Amino acid sequence: MQQAEEHLDVLTKTGLKTGVSKPRGDVHRDGDYHRAVHVWIFAESTRELLLQRRASCKDSWPDLWDISSAGHISAGDSSLTSARRELEEELGITLPKDAFELIFVFLQECVINDGKYINNEYNDVYLVTTLDPIPLEAFALQETEVSAVKYISYEEYKRLLAKEDSGYVPYDVNGQYGQLFDIIEKRYKENTVARSLTLQKQISRYAPISLSAELTGLTDSDKEALVFVVKAANVMDEIFYLQAWYSNPSLRDWLKEHADTSEFNKLKWSYYQINKSPWSSLDEDEAFLSTADSAIRLLSKATRIVKDWKGLEYRAAFPLLKPAGANFYPPDMDKMEFELWKDSLEKHEQKEATGFFSVIKRHSEFILDSHLSDNKTGSHDLYIVPYSEEYKSLLAKASDLLHKAGDISDSPGLKRLLHSKADAFLSNDYYDSDIAWMELDSKLDVTIGPYETYEDKLFGYKATFEAYIGIRDDEATAQLKLFGDNLLLLEQNLPMDSAYKSEDVNAAPIRVIQLLYNAGDVKGPQTLAFNLPNDERIVKDRGSSMVMLKNVSEAKFKHILLPIAAACVANDQQEHVDFESFFTHTICHECCHGIGPHTITLPNGQKSTVRLELQEFYSALEEAKADIVGLWALRFLISQDLLSESLLKSMYVSFLAGCFRSVRFGLEEAHGKGQALQFNWLYEKGAFVWDSEGKVSVDFTKIEGAVESLSREILTIQANGDKETAGLLLLKYCVLTEPLKVALKNLEDIQVPVDVAPTFPIGNKILQ
Repeated sequence: MQQAEEHLDVLTKTGLKTGVSKPRGDVHRDGDYHRAVHVWIFAESTRELLLQRRASCKDSWPDLWDISSAGHISAGDSSLTSARRELEEELGITLPKDAFELIFVFLQECVINDGKYINNEYNDVYLVTTLDPIPLEAFALQETEVSAVKYISYEEYKRLLAKEDSGYVPYDVNGQYGQLFDIIEKRYKENTVARSLTLQKQISRYAPISLSAELTGLTDSDKEALVFVVKAANVMDEIFYLQAWYSNPSLRDWLKEHADTSEFNKLKWSYYQINKSPWSSLDEDEAFLSTADSAIRLLSKATRIVKDWKGLEYRAAFPLLKPAGANFYPPDMDKMEFELWKDSLEKHEQKEATGFFSVIKRHSEFILDSHLSDNKTGSHDLYIVPYSEEYKSLLAKASDLLHKAGDISDSPGLKRLLHSKADAFLSNDYYDSDIAWMELDSKLDVTIGPYETYEDKLFGYKATFEAYIGIRDDEATAQLKLFGDNLLLLEQNLPMDSAYKSEDVNAAPIRVIQLLYNAGDVKGPQTLAFNLPNDERIVKDRGSSMVMLKNVSEAKFKHILLPIAAACVANDQQEHVDFESFFTHTICHECCHGIGPHTITLPNGQKSTVRLELQEFYSALEEAKADIVGLWALRFLISQDLLSESLLKSMYVSFLAGCFRSVRFGLEEAHGKGQALQFNWLYEKGAFVWDSEGKVSVDFTKIEGAVESLSREILTIQANGDKETAGLLLLKYCVLTEPLKVALKNLEDIQVPVDVAPTFPIGNKILQ
């Protein structure tokens, strides 16, 4: 019986699926674009690449030396599954997915065999890094494809390709394919001294801080409960490492284990602990490690057994480009594949596929990993796994710890939160536990579970696990009540036309805590406040709640804002920069998100929202509004004798110093944009004055009027849903004017830290 000819997916010239598939012979006859995989096996110790000699019966390049293993991606198949399968079929090597590193995609366009064979092929190029060459007798070669294999030094191979040696399949080493050799070269000829210096520089952007809190206000029962809560928080860490990338946990263990072997390895481990992955948060996720730095794994049965050879040792791989889908989706899945699959699902399944609490996997990968015979169920390769199943053993452990804490605690609200969250970990239904979190009224404050979706850069659907544990600061929380109680008064007095003012305003309840431990997705720059939950059902019914981390704010103030003020604020005004006014303005900023226009009536009488009308300008303008109206509100509350007159000068000067801090994040980001707009408006109105020494001061006679005029401008644009004016305002003022340029240059010269890296003595003591 003749085997049916392999079908291939036909692509557009730009590499997108057309939805059509054709027999392989027709694809090469018609010159259709299609996909294939290239797998290179590289031996670290000898710097050699494995080559295979193509069988003499092949329809392209017979008898020539070529890539370790390669093959078409059959219709409906995925890239990584194909790469693993080809290696197994052609060479008899069985490797797990963490051995494969996607290094680049290469488009090959050529015509051979007198025009009969047209090859327009997108190749996913994978690198497998082994420690030593694999003994030749370990291979089981597929005779119809491969006649021999050999190892050759990568430099020698590059030379042979460059001179177009007739014994080798041609690749243009000066074109795209040169990347293979560049990557190996960079990795293995890297200068350790230079890399150490780079890492030191990257680490020095974070000021190390120690965060603690007074436990005296806790009951003895809650102190006991705290021990179990911190242990549960630590489990969130384990889950987050896995969510970032599938070989990330083994990379972490490896770096930790080798940290003491050299100064260089210590630096790698230090910076890894800040980022919790090999990608650097402050450098737009650029990799600071490569697979050459990664964990070594041993497989005794990956190949034929060879006497006296312990087996194949490889490096657990990760790509240099951070995967947009993290470890929530198969690494070789694109948006189109997901959308086509999603559209084939029932309504309730679609909801789960795009929900916060599930990962997406492949049947074909499961079949490969389980060594089952290939019997795909259904027409689609993708399927859904809920978090409660995917992280089952870890969540069971965390659930057990939270139940224990809940049993011990004597605060009713906390008891309810801990038990409901423990249940949610196992049921995958977080609704009740989120309500319990919003209603939490206890001295020990706990936020734990899957919340933020920033790590899912593909769709923004999937939530990462995190934990924040702190002690409520009753004094600061009471001060917040002042803002909450007076929100309606502030709304009624806003500097805008009365027709736009709202009768009812909602303040998100805010709790202020002293943070004593955080874990999970808390990598890179540290958050000062968070607003949860993200579940739209709860937000619609109950609104959201906010937690502010006072000691993190204090640390940033001390290590970042004070040095910035010293460099950028006029000498005679530096005494006015103080934490109290900085933090009071931060609180007021958060409250002011709740006032001003939200739901609006357009000039044509239609109902809409500010977010819908202003579109891409919304975030920057809303951040600027909360800031500048926050400043206006503080002045108003002082005039009503609700706040102390002593705040007056310090709040303006501390705000000025804060402008420089936010602009450092860049004008790409909403907070940076919003701050540039405010600084430049106040500077233009003469409220900020730039002196001959390049420093800036506040003109107290002009600042009030300037703050009010900008507040009026922004509130009116929002009330009218006026996108055009919003765009023009940002275009004019979101620029690095001379004073800002000089300030940023000064800050670079004196190397003020960009953020803080906390350690937690109380939490760490519990964990030891």
